[in-house]
Amino acid sequence: MNAGRRAALALAASALLPALLLAGCSDPQPAAAGNDPANPGAATPTPSATLPTTEATPTRPPAKPSVPSARRHFRKVERITGALTPKSVDASAEGYVVAQNMIYTHTISVFGPDHELVTTIKDRITPSDFGYSKWDSPVQGGPVEASFSPDGDYVWVSNYSTYGPGFTKEGHDACSPASGYDRSFLYRVNTATWKIDGAVLVGSVPKYVQASPDGKTVLVTNWCSYDLSVIDTATMKQTARIPIGRYPRGIAITPDSRRAYIAVMGGGAIKTVDLAAIGRGERGRKVTSTLAEPGRAPRHLNLSPDAATLYVTLNGEGTIAKLNARTGKVLDTVRTGQAPRSSVLSPDGTALFVVNYESDTVSRVRTKDMTVLESTHVDHHPIGITYNAKTREIWVCSYIGVINIFKDATRKPTT
Repeated sequence: MNAGRRAALALAASALLPALLLAGCSDPQPAAAGNDPANPGAATPTPSATLPTTEATPTRPPAKPSVPSARRHFRKVERITGALTPKSVDASAEGYVVAQNMIYTHTISVFGPDHELVTTIKDRITPSDFGYSKWDSPVQGGPVEASFSPDGDYVWVSNYSTYGPGFTKEGHDACSPASGYDRSFLYRVNTATWKIDGAVLVGSVPKYVQASPDGKTVLVTNWCSYDLSVIDTATMKQTARIPIGRYPRGIAITPDSRRAYIAVMGGGAIKTVDLAAIGRGERGRKVTSTLAEPGRAPRHLNLSPDAATLYVTLNGEGTIAKLNARTGKVLDTVRTGQAPRSSVLSPDGTALFVVNYESDTVSRVRTKDMTVLESTHVDHHPIGITYNAKTREIWVCSYIGVINIFKDATRKPTT
């Protein structure tokens, strides 16, 4: 971490109390319950009026890194509650974790490697400050998902809708391009200051976001416009909108940044996108194709470190599928619980961690043979998960306003 960033973080920490008091004054704007086609009848979370608090368990020295995650186990070390309604959590290489609190609190919570709250970022911007002269009044977003840039200097955050003057038709979970819902913004947050320093107008109801490994591109799946936004990080411009299909969701990008996989939750397909062709500006060339149709409602994607295997959560099937990333052949499946939603691979690729929304559990799956090694209960409706490689921890967020943290721990020796 450079000296400038350390100084900025120290300044942010000194201003933490006033920022938190201001964040607690905003009024949540609940969305209608039961409008998610993948989860009909889901209840709207009710945010707590209190600030995030922690329930700590004494920590132990980290285990030796030589032990693969497939031979480790969950050991709960923290439970964070308070002014949270997290839809997702994402970790940086430096050990910071951001929680996206959607429209219920209109904030992004930033936690440090020590689990303490660093700052709370409001989702309010004035679009004209970022080149959108049509909108010169403050508006709010609704943070859904996030992705850190490879160098850790930025975190990109998708916003479900934009709320305020000039925006008249807010997004919805049941929709199509013909619905005419407003487009929304992708935010860029500078991690030296934890301030929003950029915004790009993308499609309607942007959901998943993924920065490419080379740092040149950011991809966003637009739920209601059924397409993919391609962002040039150097120019901060949307360079392409690629038709994908009904309700696109998860994204995975190959290590060489030349190919992307997209989960089409409403249609059942896994699409591939030729990012290299888009980067060359090739017009008239078909850049998308169907890799596979592994089952109903594919939601989240993870690509193995060697880019040979793709793991897909099939929310409609209640299973996880392991695919050959080149041919699309289904190699294996496993059932982890009801409505598996988000997932994350361990850095060594030996374990896949999956949250099961309706089972209120998180599962560890051995990727070699797709065996469920263990499952443990978490708070109601777990929805997001991330692996903090800096601290070797699994963070699980539940929609009701709780984050559970587990050490990726080695087992105690038997006696």
